[in-house]
Amino acid sequence: MNRVKQLHAAQMFGVCQSTVSRWESGAQDAEPEQRARIEALLKAKLSSAADHALARLVSGSSQPVHLVCDLTHRLLACSPSREAEFSVPISDLLGVSLWPFATEEIASQEQRLAGIGWHDNQASPALEFTTGTNGSSLVPIQHSLCRWTRFTLSDGSTARLVETLAHI
Repeated sequence: MNRVKQLHAAQMFGVCQSTVSRWESGAQDAEPEQRARIEALLKAKLSSAADHALARLVSGSSQPVHLVCDLTHRLLACSPSREAEFSVPISDLLGVSLWPFATEEIASQEQRLAGIGWHDNQASPALEFTTGTNGSSLVPIQHSLCRWTRFTLSDGSTARLVETLAHI
């Protein structure tokens, strides 16, 4: 919750500051209602001209790329070549979490993020890895080399650029 001071977050959620600290460290999980409120507060929003420019660059890219909220995995923008992989119109997926379509390899990489400092600073290194297939016809993922790059948006929330570098 790097955009909100722990004391302020504790007051907002009716808990003590040490509870917020345990949430941040992963030592304790927030209750479902609290988690929903935290996600609503911290989810990525394209709110400035610069944020919208980033989304336009993604949407205009000739490469298979998409931009998601780093916290909720909600789709924020998508290139035409990535959209062509989907079996539904992009309008049906914008704002929807793509997490249900994650492969085992993607889930494994997600679990590693805290350990490699992904959330610790605004200049996280890009992460490249190989992913398998997910078997989905709606949002298919093919065996490929991909790269995640984290961006801090104007309001302090974070988005993740997902690039397919090569199909394997």
